[in-house]
Amino acid sequence: MTRSKSDWIRSVYDLAKKRDERFTTVSDLEVDPLYTPDDLAQFDPDRDLGLPGEYPYTRGVHPTMYRGRPWTMRMFSGFGTSEDTNKRFHYLLSQGSTGLSVAFDFPTLYGRDSDDERSRGEVGRCGVAIDTLADMETLFDGIPLDRVSTSMTINPPAIILLAMYIAVAEKQGVSPDRLRGTVQNDMLKEFIAQKTWIFAPEPSLKLVIDIIEYCTKHVPKWNTISISGYHIREAGSTAVQELAFTIGDGIAYVQAAKDRGLDVDDFAPRLAYFFNAHNDFFEEIAKYRAARRMWARIMKERFGAKKPESLMLRFHTQTAGCSLTGQQPLNNIVRTTIQALGAVIGGTQSLHTNSFDETLALPTENSVRVALRTQQIIAEESGVANVIDPLGGSYFVEALTTRMENEAMEYIRRIDEMGGMLRAIERGFPQKEISNAAYLYQHQVDESVKAMVGVNKYEVEEPPMTDLLKITDADERRQVDRLDRVRRERDAARCERSLDALRSDLSAGANAFPAVLECVRAYCSIGEIVGAMKQIYGDYSDPAWL
Repeated sequence: MTRSKSDWIRSVYDLAKKRDERFTTVSDLEVDPLYTPDDLAQFDPDRDLGLPGEYPYTRGVHPTMYRGRPWTMRMFSGFGTSEDTNKRFHYLLSQGSTGLSVAFDFPTLYGRDSDDERSRGEVGRCGVAIDTLADMETLFDGIPLDRVSTSMTINPPAIILLAMYIAVAEKQGVSPDRLRGTVQNDMLKEFIAQKTWIFAPEPSLKLVIDIIEYCTKHVPKWNTISISGYHIREAGSTAVQELAFTIGDGIAYVQAAKDRGLDVDDFAPRLAYFFNAHNDFFEEIAKYRAARRMWARIMKERFGAKKPESLMLRFHTQTAGCSLTGQQPLNNIVRTTIQALGAVIGGTQSLHTNSFDETLALPTENSVRVALRTQQIIAEESGVANVIDPLGGSYFVEALTTRMENEAMEYIRRIDEMGGMLRAIERGFPQKEISNAAYLYQHQVDESVKAMVGVNKYEVEEPPMTDLLKITDADERRQVDRLDRVRRERDAARCERSLDALRSDLSAGANAFPAVLECVRAYCSIGEIVGAMKQIYGDYSDPAWL
């Protein structure tokens, strides 16, 4: 190319007619009108790009990507009782869903029983209610656990829900070494973004590593953690912050597992990530590519990992719930399609597409089918999955990928200076950065600097949607009655012995998983198990640093 980019801008672009506004990404990164080889002056294709299935995995972790196997279509589902959700699971599988993803209600997320005073009015409202192993047995009734991959979005009581899943598999005759799936188990992002916690950061991190240690030895195909940027983004972070704080959390988990004495190449291949797919198509694709490259370099250079599988960042993606609008909800189908396209072109391993009515209620059977069909049309009709990393080599995408990596690594350098992510969280550093970004974005929407179709542009009056899924008080009563029946029919002495053993192991600092598994097998409730844990770890209150 004989002319430089700067010369073209000065002599041609600056003299032409154009709109008087800043051109930025959703995250407010200013973008140039054009990208040329001048933007890749420091770019080394061998060092920074490579080929699919090879270090640094910028172009994908597998050599064949979707030519080998399409991504897992995993629709997030859960509402009412375990019977209700079991029916939805069977429906989704019959419609072509290739994995399951469990959404739990608020009481379950906080480790409370459905008859707890604080659970009133919340049972089954935003996910399925799980009190005991009996609920888990019903949830997966008729679903062979050795033939399906299951993801569970659960954090503070993750050790209990995973133990229940293993116990259900035992009853089906499926040994733990045949189970495939993921438990979210990411407590650090709870303190950063989602704010559901039970115990303080230190014991919370200890329980995370208990799961990693136990599954490494006994459930080898299970992804022991899904390090989650999704909720960081939903809390209002930028794409760079999502990248930085999520990988910063990953660094903290790897370090804690090494401090426990685990070999990094034994557990790292089962670490997984979970990212958001927002509206800005190119920014999101660059984010996924930068994430893979960052993780590969960090695992190799910082932690000395040697297995290729330890260096590969595998990730699930969910389209951005925070981008959906209650106004003109059918527009959400278009938003979700763009977001899903970005995730697929960015090389996701599994994908959940949101339903268009999710800002108003839990999705109906009709709306969740449209969301699943969106993925199927992308996979089977669009052609975008036929070529691996089709935007690789694009001046813009490569420049944006490198920029996001550099800016995210600068955040990680600042976190290291604070003593690591746990200390940074205790100082409120990531929380404040996200809060500031969320304020800026909302201000830009309120001032119409950022367009939101149907909200601050092209507004119309529409009748309210009436075909919505409703969870009733009767559903809550059914769940409370079921819990009461389990308590009456179980072996009470066995429950007490198992809870005593759990308290003893926690006091001794032992791995809690075997004792929790025995509690679950004895049909102790989630509230009883968490209650025993609180006797050792105490309760945790919201810090007042803001």
